[in-house]
Amino acid sequence: MKRYRTLIVMTVSVVTAAAASFGVYRAIQTMPIHQVEVGTEPVVVAAAMIPVGTRLTKDHLKVVAWPTRTAVPGAFHDPKELVDRGVIATISENEPITKSKVAIAGVGAGLPPVIPAGLRAMSVRVNEVIGVAGFVLPGTRVDVLVTVREDGTDSARQNPMARTVVSNVEVLTAGTRLDQEQAKDGKPQESTVVTLAVLPADGERIALATAEGKISLALRNPLDVEPTATSGIKLAALMRGMGPEPVLDVKKERMVPSKRVAPVAPVAPAVVVVSVYKVETIRAAKRGEEVVR
Repeated sequence: MKRYRTLIVMTVSVVTAAAASFGVYRAIQTMPIHQVEVGTEPVVVAAAMIPVGTRLTKDHLKVVAWPTRTAVPGAFHDPKELVDRGVIATISENEPITKSKVAIAGVGAGLPPVIPAGLRAMSVRVNEVIGVAGFVLPGTRVDVLVTVREDGTDSARQNPMARTVVSNVEVLTAGTRLDQEQAKDGKPQESTVVTLAVLPADGERIALATAEGKISLALRNPLDVEPTATSGIKLAALMRGMGPEPVLDVKKERMVPSKRVAPVAPVAPAVVVVSVYKVETIRAAKRGEEVVR
């Protein structure tokens, strides 16, 4: 009887707890939802990824509600302000379009808006070797080297020379590509023309180097911003190598009299002097001497 009493108590407890839990659940379901109002403002964002050089149209843009407490500096609120403007930096999907990402009105699209103020865009012809096997892409930085070849007609060119004429130059375009993201999976992209952003004085150096010799591009690490400080190298120094210069020519060596070393007289072996003692001996009636060494 006691066992049945315990079972009844446990059953009643479980049923009561289940009923209470169900009642709390129903009460929560019927509670009204309180929404906290957050202030928003319309902001124009990119409907899809927009590469550099694109002329914006209405299809590139969309307006979303953006929280005012996290306002985006330089954002646009009306798509009409962005139509026909050129993109000067890659814009990701759903990214707010700001004044730093687009060119000013009336400038247009393409390469001109991408050129930084005070710099000039200068194109140089490259091949697979000069273009660092296709890894010279928009946004990378390079050094420009020139090699002046010997042609035998000018006495100033009797000793060819190579040196860096401009260092740490940004690549604006590789062929017709304005954006590095257009390169697929980091693979090399072949191009025959590379456009560089250079100062006017550096543009003159590159122009002269292109006309008087052969240019090459050296790809740089983007974190390495130190200028390349070298004095160049001439053919004579290159052929001499890294070791010391030869001291004497073979023919000259034969003309120099040889220096002979005088023979050393043989050293006589040391003589060991042994002390000798004489001892007087008396045997019976005879007297004599014995030598003891």
